[in-house]
Order: sequence, then structure tokens, then C-alpha cells
Amino acid sequence: MSKKHFWQGALFCLFAAVAWGAMFPIAESALHHIDPFWFSGIRYLVVGLLLAVILGLKEGKRAFRTEGRGLKLWVLGALAFTVYNFGVFWGQQQLGKSGVLLASIMESFMPMLAVLFVWMVSRKRPNSWTLSCVIVAFIGVLFVVTKGDFATLANGGLQLLPLLSVFAGVTGWVIFTVSSDQFSGWSALRFSALTSLYGGVTTFAIVLIMTALGIVDTPAVSSIVTIMPEMLFMIVVAGLLALLSWIQGIQRLHAINGMLFINFVPATTFIISVIQGYSISGAEMFGTLLIVCALIVNNVISRRSPAEQTSKVAATQKSVHGRLPKKHTHAPTG
Repeated sequence: MSKKHFWQGALFCLFAAVAWGAMFPIAESALHHIDPFWFSGIRYLVVGLLLAVILGLKEGKRAFRTEGRGLKLWVLGALAFTVYNFGVFWGQQQLGKSGVLLASIMESFMPMLAVLFVWMVSRKRPNSWTLSCVIVAFIGVLFVVTKGDFATLANGGLQLLPLLSVFAGVTGWVIFTVSSDQFSGWSALRFSALTSLYGGVTTFAIVLIMTALGIVDTPAVSSIVTIMPEMLFMIVVAGLLALLSWIQGIQRLHAINGMLFINFVPATTFIISVIQGYSISGAEMFGTLLIVCALIVNNVISRRSPAEQTSKVAATQKSVHGRLPKKHTHAPTG
């Protein structure tokens, strides 16, 4: 990897992580004026359409062919852009200011959830170090959720439904990310555009049905105008540009390197929340540090494992070659 590619990839991943970190406090401001369902529906319908336009200009009409995998694309799109947005932003709204930080923390916890999901699907147990990192990260989440008061776990003091909502949303995105390997022959833009288009249309359709049933109300035009700056950020910066930047960064750095930049998500949320006046407790800070440290250690372990595997193979080959009989270079005598 050249230095130019490294720094380009680092800047792309950093931009995406900072944009996603800023997304939660900015969304919190908008959710005072519009419900999370209409907020999500408008956002990802527009993002999906914009990505579709970019895909058509860059790869042509053929890129829109599903190749018999339309149902899988729709399911993954619904998980990533319907379940994630509904789950995270409804839960965040219900939890108030603390929900902003929790949503961000769960975002950084995604790599650990991915480990558990791959284990569940493949039945291949991760190594002990990785499992230890997952446990440490989970303890960190508990510190953030309870703010250090673990008695709330037993006495029902937690708002369980919003917490489960955020967890379900994050799990949807993890399944989407892990399952994207099944489309390895496709460009990242094509996969992102089609899933976000399907997911965005699905999200908006569900919102319309909920509105028709009287579950949610149609937002007033004045409300949409009021949140226009936040919505533009969510669509253009945290939606379109962040997604494309992340793709570009991962292609240059590879996933194992790019994943480290997820640490900038909670860091950015912390900074913006403090500026907005939120008082972060010591337990929340400690829990966040546990998650960040677990992610870094797991990343280091993931780097070492392939190298150790290569060393073991090389050592084995050397040992085998050392035991092989030497070839005779002279003609046999009678």
C-alpha cells in the first residue's frame, strides 16, 4: 500500500466516522419537530434515489439488474435502512439526551456484534482473545446504559423497550454488513445503491401505511422547513457522502484497517454533546473507553493472526523439506 493510498483512505474513513458521530446529536435536534419514522422515511428515500442516479451515470442500466437476487437485496436493504433507522432513532428519541450517546456507543460496538453473528452463522468459534474483547466491550455497553448504577438492571429502572429498539436496529446493520460478502462480484456502489433504494422505498411505504392507520401523523410543512438544515446534513453528509467515503476508504485501507476509524464515532458524539450542554458521567466515559480499547485490541489480534498462520505454514514446510531425502545427482552403480 503506497503512502498516498494510505492517507487518502485514512481521510475518507475519518470523514465518514466523524459524519456518523455527528449524526446522532444532529438527529436529536430534528426529532423534537418530526417523528423518527417520517424522519427516516424522507431521509433514505432521497439517499436511495441519489445513489441510484450516481449508479446509473457511472455503471449504466445493466447495474440495476438483480441477477435473481432481488429478494435478498430487498431483505438486506430493509434490515439496513428500515430496521436500523426505525430502531435506532425511535429508541434514541425515547431515551432523550442519553439516547444520543447510547446510539453512538452501539455504533462502535458493531464490530463485536459482527463477531457474534459470524460465530452463530458459521458455527466457527472465535479465538479466546477475540471473545475476551467482546466481553469487555459488552461490559462497556453496560456501563453506558446504566451510567454505573447496575442496580437498575435488577429493579427495572431501565427503559427496556427503547434499549431493545436501538439494539435491534444496530443488529440489522450488522447482518447487512456481514451479508454483503455474498455480493463480492458487485461494485460497492452497486450493492449500496440497490439496497438503499429498496430499503428507502420500503421505509417510506411503511411510514405511509402507519400514517393511514393513524399510528403517526403527517408532519406539517413548517416542521419540515424547520428541520431542513438537519435533514440536509443527514441526507447529503451522513447519508450519501459518508457512505461513499467509507467505501472509498475501505477499498484503500482494507476493512481491518478502516474499522479502527469507528472509534471516532463516539468521540465525535461526545464532543458535540458536551458543546450542546450534555453532562457526561464518569461511568459513560469509562464504558466508552472499554469499548474503544476492546476494538483496538481485537484489531491488533486480527492483524497478527494471518501473520502467525503464515509463519506456522512456513515453519511446517521448512520442517517437512528438512526431513525429505536428498536427491542423488550421480548415476546408480550396478
